[in-house]
This record gives sequence, structure tokens and C-alpha cells, in this order.
Amino acid sequence: MKWARAFLVGLAAAACLVTQPAAAAYPDRPIRWLIGFSPGGPVDIVARIMAQWLSDRLGQQVVVENRTGSGGNIAAAAMINAPPDGYTLLFVAPNNAISTSLYKKLPYDFIRDTVPVASIMQLTNMLVVSNDVPAKTVKEFIDYCHANPGKIAFASSGNGTSVHMAAELFKAMTKCDMLHVPYRGSALAFPDIISNKVQLIFDNLPTALEQSRGGSVRALGVTSPQRWPTVPEVPAIADTVPGYESVGFYGISAPKGTPPDIVEILNKAVGEALKDPKLVARLTETGGIPRAMTPAEFGKLVADETEKWRKVVEFAGVSVD
Repeated sequence: MKWARAFLVGLAAAACLVTQPAAAAYPDRPIRWLIGFSPGGPVDIVARIMAQWLSDRLGQQVVVENRTGSGGNIAAAAMINAPPDGYTLLFVAPNNAISTSLYKKLPYDFIRDTVPVASIMQLTNMLVVSNDVPAKTVKEFIDYCHANPGKIAFASSGNGTSVHMAAELFKAMTKCDMLHVPYRGSALAFPDIISNKVQLIFDNLPTALEQSRGGSVRALGVTSPQRWPTVPEVPAIADTVPGYESVGFYGISAPKGTPPDIVEILNKAVGEALKDPKLVARLTETGGIPRAMTPAEFGKLVADETEKWRKVVEFAGVSVD
């Protein structure tokens, strides 16, 4: 039986030789990071900040690839259908949690078909209006909506995004009659808001903050339950509409079946990025709060957000076929 034991030991050693170099060599070519929205928007801004840091850390280029459309679902489907080898990732945002209940005919189940990799940051949305809108406060804006039913349009970065659903929740809770105008990313919407073709947007903080501080639009409130630490001068919408809340998250997921050791390499790299004072400062400048998590913790966050937004979708009574 000595030959049998020797044979089994040889097999085990061979297995180690096969599996270890793959993880040790990762990554040995560029990584595609799919973004569901247009260049220049809040997701794109944060992704490009992180991609540069990760490229330097991993020794391979992390290439941001914008796959716009369908509220980010085109990018998600492309990632899910990619080989689970760690070379195709997805920038995860609230739209991925919202789409599960909002879209009735999704060709995938996001939680079932993906592997959580890492959390990047938490952020709030901000209600900003055209400077031609006379309202200076959330209360004045609600009054303005009630006085002009059906005449006010809100932009979004696409059906099923947090930008869309934050507005739908606001509509449901305030009885404001507003028209939804979806774009392929919020950056594309701002020229129309500035020119008052559409009157408002509940955008993710990075872009909304840049536009409001530049004077192109007027900030009325943040969607977090209290004032947001990075913009303490802007009141919470909940101060006027009790119970109103929409707080988002950014992170990374990979296709189901991605090896755990590759997930760990990526999670560790993101964790190190979020300890770099210069990178943290750049993320904080966008208005977010960096937040590192283990893959399991990020997976729980996505699951919890999916259930939260299911309730919001039902409350607001919206759906997309």
C-alpha cells in the first residue's frame, strides 16, 4: 500500500502546483471594472479615483468601462455572464438592490448570481433644483409642487437607480405630482436641469455637490435621516418630511464562482486603499464616507438593502417591465 499512499501524496502536491500559482499570479493582465452609468457621473467619479489606486497597488491596470442603460442592469448582466476569474468586476450601487423588485423581467438574480467583494463607501443623495425654481427650502418646494401639479419634471440617472427611487419615495410621502425623465446617467441630466427643461434631481452627492457649490443649481436637502457630515450646511429632507430616508452605498461584486482567494486579494487591496489618507481625502471630497467591509459583511449589506428597497418599491407603487 506504500505505492498508493505515495500516489495520493503526489496527487495532492500536483493539485497545489496547479492551484497556488493561479492565485499567486493574480492579476497578470488588466481587470475590467464595469460601470452602469455615463462618464462624469457620481459612480464614474468614485470608480476612477479607486481604479487608479488599485492599478498602482495590484500592478495591473484596472480599466473603468461604462456600460450604460437600463438603470445599470446592462452592466450587471455583462458582469454576471463573464468568466468568474476575477478579471471582470462590477461597481455595485443601490440600483442593483432596487432592480430586484422594480424590474419584473430581469434575466438574473443579483444576490444568487454574484459574489460580494468589497465595500467602498456610504453616501447620501441630495435634492437640487434649477435656479429658476423659486423654492429655497424643502417646504417651499413641496408647496410649489402642490401649486403646479403635473408641471414639474424630475430627472434621474435611469429607472431603478437610487436617484429615481429617492424621488418616487418623496412623491409618495408628500403627494407631489411630478413627471419622471430618466437619463443614461445623472451627468447627462444636469444641462437640462440648469436650463430648467427639467426642474430637479435627487442625485448622488458627488455630482450634486459639485454642481450646487458651483452655483449651477440650488441644494435644498439631503436624503439621509439627519444632516450629512460632509455637507452639514444642507438640512435633511426628513426635517420637513418625517421618516423620509435614502442612504446609498458603493462597492464591488464579481461573477458567481469567482475563487475565494481572488476575492480576498481584491478585498484586501480595497481595504488598504481605504486606509490611505490621501485616497480617503479624495473620496470624502466627493461627499461620501469611506467604509471597508469583509466580503461577508458587504454581502449582508446588499441583501439588507435589497429587502429595504423592495418595501419602498411597494410603498411607492412603481415597477418597470
